[in-house]
Amino acid sequence: MTKALYPGRFDPVTNGHVNLISRAAALFDELVVGVSVSSPIFSLEERLAFIRDATSSFDHVHVKPFSGLTTDFAREVGASVLVRGIRGVTDFETEFDMALMYRKMAPEIECVYLMTSLEHLFVSASRIREVASLGFDVSELVPSHVAEALRKKYGVS
Repeated sequence: MTKALYPGRFDPVTNGHVNLISRAAALFDELVVGVSVSSPIFSLEERLAFIRDATSSFDHVHVKPFSGLTTDFAREVGASVLVRGIRGVTDFETEFDMALMYRKMAPEIECVYLMTSLEHLFVSASRIREVASLGFDVSELVPSHVAEALRKKYGVS
């Protein structure tokens, strides 16, 4: 049985994240979505609830908070694979450096990279926060419950 970890801040979770979760869930026996405790906008509890709601149809996807090193958390949950998404060249450069560090810190954990689906290439949580705070309707880019939370957070109707 292969258990994978997909770590991130997910602040907020986007449709791109959900797409990667669904694709990784199809590849692995169990997928843990690790939600980092650090976050600038939504609380840990809000982000956990957002992802749990967005992934409730997957019985082998579990959402858990973590702090500290990703590799330590992967060991803690028994994951032998780290799942990461890549949108483009800049993500590749960052992820390449991280993969080398993961390899140094935890050579027993393999990194698997999934290319983002074409329709989500330009979607990032930081860009979502930025445009939502300025009043742009992000409802096509995030799960509906997240779009509503962003409207409330930024006072946009």
